[in-house]
Amino acid sequence: MNYTLNQLQIFVKVAQTKSITKASEELNLTQPAVSIQIKNFQSQFELPLIEIVGKKVYLTDFGKEIALSAEEIIEQVYAINNKMKAFKGQLFGRLKISVVSTGKYVIPYFLTDFLKENQGVELSMEVSNKEKVFENLKKNEVDFSLVSLPIEGHNYEYLELLSNELYLVGKPEILDQNPKKNAKLLASNLPMIYRELGSGTRKIMESYLQHQEIHVEKKIELMSNEAVKQAVLAGLGYSIMPIIGIKNELQNGSLVIIPQMGLPITTQWTLVWNHGKKHSAVAKAYLQFVLENKNQIIKKYFT
Repeated sequence: MNYTLNQLQIFVKVAQTKSITKASEELNLTQPAVSIQIKNFQSQFELPLIEIVGKKVYLTDFGKEIALSAEEIIEQVYAINNKMKAFKGQLFGRLKISVVSTGKYVIPYFLTDFLKENQGVELSMEVSNKEKVFENLKKNEVDFSLVSLPIEGHNYEYLELLSNELYLVGKPEILDQNPKKNAKLLASNLPMIYRELGSGTRKIMESYLQHQEIHVEKKIELMSNEAVKQAVLAGLGYSIMPIIGIKNELQNGSLVIIPQMGLPITTQWTLVWNHGKKHSAVAKAYLQFVLENKNQIIKKYFT
Protein backbone atom coordinates (compact mmCIF):
# COMPACT_ATOMS: atom_id res chain seq x y z
CA MET A 1 0.00 0.00 0.00
CA ASN A 2 1.34 3.39 -1.01
CA TYR A 3 -1.62 5.75 -0.83
CA THR A 4 -1.16 9.40 0.16
CA LEU A 5 -2.93 11.67 2.62
CA ASN A 6 -4.17 13.67 -0.36
CA GLN A 7 -5.80 10.55 -1.85
CA LEU A 8 -7.47 9.77 1.47
CA GLN A 9 -8.87 13.29 1.70
CA ILE A 10 -10.18 13.18 -1.87
CA PHE A 11 -11.77 9.76 -1.37
CA VAL A 12 -13.47 10.89 1.85
CA LYS A 13 -14.86 13.97 0.11
CA VAL A 14 -16.20 11.87 -2.80
CA ALA A 15 -17.75 9.49 -0.25
CA GLN A 16 -19.40 12.40 1.56
CA THR A 17 -20.73 14.21 -1.52
CA LYS A 18 -21.43 11.06 -3.58
CA SER A 19 -20.29 13.04 -6.61
CA ILE A 20 -17.01 13.62 -8.43
CA THR A 21 -18.29 17.04 -9.53
CA LYS A 22 -19.30 18.22 -6.06
CA ALA A 23 -16.11 16.85 -4.52
CA SER A 24 -13.99 18.72 -7.06
CA GLU A 25 -15.89 21.96 -6.35
CA GLU A 26 -15.47 21.68 -2.58
CA LEU A 27 -11.79 20.75 -2.89
CA ASN A 28 -11.12 23.45 -5.52
CA LEU A 29 -9.76 20.83 -7.92
CA THR A 30 -10.66 19.94 -11.48
CA GLN A 31 -12.88 16.91 -12.09
CA PRO A 32 -10.13 15.09 -14.02
CA ALA A 33 -7.72 15.62 -11.10
CA VAL A 34 -10.21 14.11 -8.65
CA SER A 35 -10.96 11.20 -11.00
CA ILE A 36 -7.26 10.42 -11.44
CA GLN A 37 -6.61 10.42 -7.69
CA ILE A 38 -9.62 8.16 -7.08
CA LYS A 39 -8.39 5.81 -9.82
CA ASN A 40 -4.89 5.71 -8.31
CA PHE A 41 -6.33 5.10 -4.85
CA GLN A 42 -8.59 2.31 -6.15
CA SER A 43 -5.66 0.62 -7.89
CA GLN A 44 -4.20 -0.27 -4.48
CA PHE A 45 -7.19 -2.45 -3.53
CA GLU A 46 -8.35 -5.71 -5.04
CA LEU A 47 -11.99 -4.99 -4.20
CA PRO A 48 -13.95 -2.10 -5.74
CA LEU A 49 -14.50 0.98 -3.55
CA ILE A 50 -17.16 2.77 -5.59
CA GLU A 51 -19.68 2.27 -8.35
CA ILE A 52 -20.68 5.09 -10.69
CA VAL A 53 -24.22 5.02 -12.04
CA GLY A 54 -24.91 7.96 -14.31
CA LYS A 55 -23.10 10.79 -12.55
CA LYS A 56 -23.78 9.55 -9.04
CA VAL A 57 -21.21 7.74 -6.92
CA TYR A 58 -22.21 4.79 -4.75
CA LEU A 59 -19.87 3.28 -2.17
CA THR A 60 -19.54 -0.48 -2.04
CA ASP A 61 -19.68 -2.12 1.39
CA PHE A 62 -15.91 -2.38 1.26
CA GLY A 63 -15.69 1.27 0.21
CA LYS A 64 -17.78 2.33 3.20
CA GLU A 65 -15.35 0.60 5.55
CA ILE A 66 -12.36 2.24 3.85
CA ALA A 67 -14.06 5.66 4.02
CA LEU A 68 -14.56 5.31 7.78
CA SER A 69 -10.92 4.28 8.27
CA ALA A 70 -9.75 7.15 6.05
CA GLU A 71 -11.71 9.66 8.14
CA GLU A 72 -10.08 8.33 11.31
CA ILE A 73 -6.59 8.60 9.75
CA ILE A 74 -7.25 12.20 8.67
CA GLU A 75 -8.50 13.12 12.14
CA GLN A 76 -5.35 11.66 13.67
CA VAL A 77 -3.19 13.70 11.29
CA TYR A 78 -5.10 16.83 12.32
CA ALA A 79 -4.55 15.90 15.97
CA ILE A 80 -0.78 15.59 15.44
CA ASN A 81 -0.62 18.98 13.74
CA ASN A 82 -2.77 20.57 16.44
CA LYS A 83 -0.54 19.27 19.23
CA MET A 84 2.43 20.98 17.61
CA LYS A 85 0.50 24.25 17.45
CA ALA A 86 -0.57 23.89 21.09
CA PHE A 87 3.06 23.74 22.17
CA LYS A 88 3.62 27.00 20.29
CA GLY A 89 0.78 28.66 22.23
CA GLN A 90 -1.58 29.02 19.26
CA LEU A 91 -5.33 28.52 19.15
CA PHE A 92 -5.82 25.45 16.98
CA GLY A 93 -8.52 23.10 15.74
CA ARG A 94 -11.41 23.15 13.32
CA LEU A 95 -14.42 25.47 13.30
CA LYS A 96 -17.43 23.72 11.76
CA ILE A 97 -20.29 25.86 10.47
CA SER A 98 -23.33 25.09 8.32
CA VAL A 99 -24.93 27.99 6.48
CA VAL A 100 -28.17 28.42 4.53
CA SER A 101 -27.34 29.31 0.94
CA THR A 102 -28.06 33.05 1.12
CA GLY A 103 -25.96 33.15 4.29
CA LYS A 104 -22.85 32.95 2.12
CA TYR A 105 -23.30 36.69 1.60
CA VAL A 106 -23.13 37.24 5.38
CA ILE A 107 -20.91 34.77 7.21
CA PRO A 108 -17.56 35.53 5.49
CA TYR A 109 -17.51 39.00 7.05
CA PHE A 110 -17.91 37.45 10.51
CA LEU A 111 -15.05 35.00 9.85
CA THR A 112 -12.27 36.87 8.05
CA ASP A 113 -10.63 38.72 10.96
CA PHE A 114 -11.04 35.76 13.32
CA LEU A 115 -9.23 33.43 10.92
CA LYS A 116 -6.53 36.02 10.25
CA GLU A 117 -5.89 36.37 13.98
CA ASN A 118 -5.85 32.60 14.53
CA GLN A 119 -3.77 30.98 11.80
CA GLY A 120 -4.01 27.58 13.51
CA VAL A 121 -7.79 27.41 13.04
CA GLU A 122 -9.19 25.51 10.06
CA LEU A 123 -12.65 26.26 8.71
CA SER A 124 -15.13 23.61 7.60
CA MET A 125 -18.24 25.26 6.17
CA GLU A 126 -21.18 23.62 4.41
CA VAL A 127 -23.58 25.79 2.41
CA SER A 128 -26.99 24.21 1.86
CA ASN A 129 -30.72 24.79 2.28
CA LYS A 130 -32.50 25.21 5.61
CA GLU A 131 -33.51 21.55 5.92
CA LYS A 132 -29.95 20.29 5.51
CA VAL A 133 -28.58 22.94 7.87
CA PHE A 134 -31.13 21.94 10.49
CA GLU A 135 -30.18 18.27 10.02
CA ASN A 136 -26.50 19.11 10.64
CA LEU A 137 -27.46 20.99 13.78
CA LYS A 138 -29.78 18.25 15.03
CA LYS A 139 -27.06 15.61 14.59
CA ASN A 140 -24.58 17.85 16.42
CA GLU A 141 -22.24 17.74 13.41
CA VAL A 142 -21.38 21.44 13.54
CA ASP A 143 -20.39 24.06 16.09
CA PHE A 144 -22.78 26.70 14.74
CA SER A 145 -25.39 27.17 12.04
CA LEU A 146 -26.39 30.41 10.35
CA VAL A 147 -30.10 30.68 9.53
CA SER A 148 -32.51 33.46 8.60
CA LEU A 149 -35.66 31.80 9.98
CA PRO A 150 -36.21 30.67 13.59
CA ILE A 151 -35.73 26.99 14.37
CA GLU A 152 -38.62 25.64 16.41
CA GLY A 153 -38.01 24.15 19.84
CA HIS A 154 -36.19 25.02 23.03
CA ASN A 155 -33.08 22.94 22.37
CA TYR A 156 -31.09 25.76 20.82
CA GLU A 157 -29.26 28.92 21.76
CA TYR A 158 -29.10 31.99 19.54
CA LEU A 159 -27.08 35.07 18.72
CA GLU A 160 -28.72 37.52 16.31
CA LEU A 161 -26.30 39.10 13.85
CA LEU A 162 -28.25 41.45 11.55
CA SER A 163 -31.56 41.87 9.76
CA ASN A 164 -32.43 40.13 6.50
CA GLU A 165 -34.84 41.99 4.18
CA LEU A 166 -36.58 40.38 1.22
CA TYR A 167 -38.13 42.31 -1.69
CA LEU A 168 -39.89 41.53 -4.96
CA VAL A 169 -37.33 42.19 -7.70
CA GLY A 170 -37.13 42.02 -11.46
CA LYS A 171 -35.65 43.62 -14.57
CA PRO A 172 -36.55 47.33 -14.93
CA GLU A 173 -37.62 47.13 -18.58
CA ILE A 174 -40.16 44.34 -18.15
CA LEU A 175 -41.63 45.04 -14.73
CA ASP A 176 -43.85 47.99 -13.85
CA GLN A 177 -42.58 49.85 -10.77
CA ASN A 178 -45.92 51.52 -10.08
CA PRO A 179 -46.48 50.87 -6.32
CA LYS A 180 -50.24 50.69 -6.90
CA LYS A 181 -49.96 47.80 -9.34
CA ASN A 182 -51.52 44.67 -7.93
CA ALA A 183 -49.10 41.76 -7.40
CA LYS A 184 -51.84 39.43 -8.69
CA LEU A 185 -51.44 41.04 -12.12
CA LEU A 186 -47.69 40.58 -11.99
CA ALA A 187 -48.17 36.94 -11.11
CA SER A 188 -50.26 36.42 -14.24
CA ASN A 189 -47.74 38.05 -16.60
CA LEU A 190 -44.43 36.43 -15.70
CA PRO A 191 -43.34 33.31 -13.85
CA MET A 192 -42.46 33.56 -10.18
CA ILE A 193 -39.03 32.03 -9.65
CA TYR A 194 -38.80 29.88 -6.53
CA ARG A 195 -36.02 28.22 -4.61
CA GLU A 196 -36.24 24.45 -4.09
CA LEU A 197 -38.34 22.77 -1.38
CA GLY A 198 -36.54 22.96 1.96
CA SER A 199 -35.25 26.47 1.32
CA GLY A 200 -35.96 29.14 3.94
CA THR A 201 -36.40 31.77 1.21
CA ARG A 202 -39.05 29.61 -0.46
CA LYS A 203 -40.88 29.21 2.84
CA ILE A 204 -40.94 32.99 3.26
CA MET A 205 -42.22 33.47 -0.32
CA GLU A 206 -45.00 30.92 0.03
CA SER A 207 -46.10 32.40 3.36
CA TYR A 208 -46.23 35.89 1.84
CA LEU A 209 -48.18 34.82 -1.25
CA GLN A 210 -50.66 32.88 0.85
CA HIS A 211 -51.16 35.80 3.24
CA GLN A 212 -51.69 38.23 0.34
CA GLU A 213 -54.01 35.71 -1.38
CA ILE A 214 -51.89 35.76 -4.53
CA HIS A 215 -52.22 32.74 -6.80
CA VAL A 216 -49.13 32.10 -8.91
CA GLU A 217 -49.95 30.24 -12.11
CA LYS A 218 -46.49 30.21 -13.70
CA LYS A 219 -43.60 28.88 -11.62
CA ILE A 220 -39.92 28.17 -12.12
CA GLU A 221 -37.96 26.26 -9.45
CA LEU A 222 -34.17 26.60 -9.13
CA MET A 223 -31.68 25.08 -6.72
CA SER A 224 -29.69 28.10 -5.52
CA ASN A 225 -30.08 31.79 -4.80
CA GLU A 226 -27.42 32.58 -7.40
CA ALA A 227 -29.36 30.62 -10.04
CA VAL A 228 -32.53 32.56 -9.15
CA LYS A 229 -30.67 35.87 -9.47
CA GLN A 230 -29.27 34.95 -12.89
CA ALA A 231 -32.72 33.86 -14.08
CA VAL A 232 -34.24 37.17 -12.98
CA LEU A 233 -31.37 39.07 -14.66
CA ALA A 234 -32.08 37.14 -17.86
CA GLY A 235 -35.74 38.20 -17.75
CA LEU A 236 -37.19 34.74 -17.15
CA GLY A 237 -39.39 36.06 -14.35
CA TYR A 238 -39.24 37.78 -10.99
CA SER A 239 -38.71 36.64 -7.44
CA ILE A 240 -38.74 37.60 -3.78
CA MET A 241 -35.09 37.74 -2.79
CA PRO A 242 -32.89 38.79 0.14
CA ILE A 243 -31.51 42.22 -0.69
CA ILE A 244 -28.10 41.28 0.68
CA GLY A 245 -27.40 39.07 -2.34
CA ILE A 246 -28.41 41.62 -5.00
CA LYS A 247 -26.89 44.89 -3.75
CA ASN A 248 -24.59 45.31 -6.77
CA GLU A 249 -27.40 44.60 -9.25
CA LEU A 250 -29.64 47.17 -7.57
CA GLN A 251 -26.88 49.76 -7.55
CA ASN A 252 -26.04 49.33 -11.24
CA GLY A 253 -29.72 49.24 -12.24
CA SER A 254 -29.81 45.77 -13.75
CA LEU A 255 -32.46 44.82 -11.16
CA VAL A 256 -35.11 46.94 -9.46
CA ILE A 257 -37.27 46.57 -6.38
CA ILE A 258 -40.98 46.35 -7.22
CA PRO A 259 -42.95 47.96 -4.37
CA GLN A 260 -45.64 45.64 -3.08
CA MET A 261 -47.97 45.59 -0.11
CA GLY A 262 -46.51 43.54 2.74
CA LEU A 263 -42.91 43.88 1.53
CA PRO A 264 -40.15 43.97 2.55
CA ILE A 265 -40.28 40.90 4.76
CA THR A 266 -37.72 41.21 7.54
CA THR A 267 -36.13 38.26 9.31
CA GLN A 268 -32.91 37.96 11.31
CA TRP A 269 -29.61 36.34 10.40
CA THR A 270 -28.96 34.28 13.50
CA LEU A 271 -26.11 32.12 14.70
CA VAL A 272 -27.58 28.97 16.30
CA TRP A 273 -26.10 26.14 18.35
CA ASN A 274 -27.38 23.26 20.45
CA HIS A 275 -28.41 24.16 23.99
CA GLY A 276 -25.81 23.03 26.51
CA LYS A 277 -23.29 22.18 23.79
CA LYS A 278 -19.75 21.74 25.10
CA HIS A 279 -17.90 24.02 22.74
CA SER A 280 -14.32 23.34 21.73
CA ALA A 281 -11.72 26.00 22.52
CA VAL A 282 -11.99 27.21 18.92
CA ALA A 283 -15.79 27.48 19.04
CA LYS A 284 -15.66 29.33 22.36
CA ALA A 285 -13.10 31.77 20.99
CA TYR A 286 -15.17 32.35 17.84
CA LEU A 287 -18.36 33.01 19.80
CA GLN A 288 -16.50 35.50 21.97
CA PHE A 289 -15.06 37.15 18.87
CA VAL A 290 -18.52 37.60 17.33
CA LEU A 291 -19.95 39.00 20.58
CA GLU A 292 -17.15 41.54 20.84
CA ASN A 293 -16.96 42.55 17.16
CA LYS A 294 -20.51 42.15 15.83
CA ASN A 295 -21.40 45.85 15.90
CA GLN A 296 -18.16 46.93 14.23
CA ILE A 297 -18.59 44.32 11.48
CA ILE A 298 -22.18 45.41 10.81
CA LYS A 299 -21.17 49.06 10.72
CA LYS A 300 -18.25 48.41 8.37
CA TYR A 301 -19.93 46.08 5.86
CA PHE A 302 -23.72 46.21 6.17
CA THR A 303 -24.88 49.74 6.94
